[in-house]
Amino acid sequence: MDSNNREALAERLRFYREMGIYDLYRRPVDQSALGTVETGESLESAEPESSMPKKLNVLQDRPAALKNIREDIGDCTRCKLHQQGRKQIVFGVGNPDAELMFVGEGPGADEDEQGEPFVGRAGQLLNNMIGAMGLKREEVYIANVVKCRPPGNRTPERDECDTCGPFLMRQIAVVKPKVVVALGAVAAKTLLGVNDSMANLRGRFYEFSPMLPKNAPERDPAWQSTKLAVTYHPAYLLRDPRQKKEAWKDLQMVMGELGLKGGKA
Repeated sequence: MDSNNREALAERLRFYREMGIYDLYRRPVDQSALGTVETGESLESAEPESSMPKKLNVLQDRPAALKNIREDIGDCTRCKLHQQGRKQIVFGVGNPDAELMFVGEGPGADEDEQGEPFVGRAGQLLNNMIGAMGLKREEVYIANVVKCRPPGNRTPERDECDTCGPFLMRQIAVVKPKVVVALGAVAAKTLLGVNDSMANLRGRFYEFSPMLPKNAPERDPAWQSTKLAVTYHPAYLLRDPRQKKEAWKDLQMVMGELGLKGGKA
């Protein structure tokens, strides 16, 4: 590559960084275009503007975008949870194009062992709840506020939620669900930024816009917000089965919004 082409490429990269675009993906090479480059034309003329990578194109490849977020998390050491016995990061699972997303508080022992959210007893109950709505687990997307197991399955602390929360916000921005269901008080308070009782938080939809980091590549001007509902965490329902009836009311509200017929709870 000659000096003129190198400078043209450097200028294009500077332009994208100023636009907040940091992730560029390799495209298959069009062999028919190589000849035009060899004739001495610059990269500007050989590479049409419309064919250059755009941030929205990255967002349209949702599996790749989620993989990028997971890679950004890495073997995380950002908060003290990495020193308190976690075995692995528990990122998220499900359909990247899901209309419905469930958010819990954090992984437990089974999740930490298997690397997937909601696979223990609470996960089995969540599967039943999803089935009662007329869906399968693989049709929704499931994640947690914190990606590492708190020791002894304790409640995640505020600083841990604040540290890990931006990655969850980015996941939501990629999936773009029609409805997010916050499972339990920790998820509800983290997502909504309020400190209130479950009794006051339940029973209504909130207009929810994920608070993204300043230069998050998942920021999409064509998608601003989703609806958010709050219900009880499945682990709480296992401790107090009397509340299952109330949780079913919450899920029926979500089903109405998504046009689901579902089954019987």
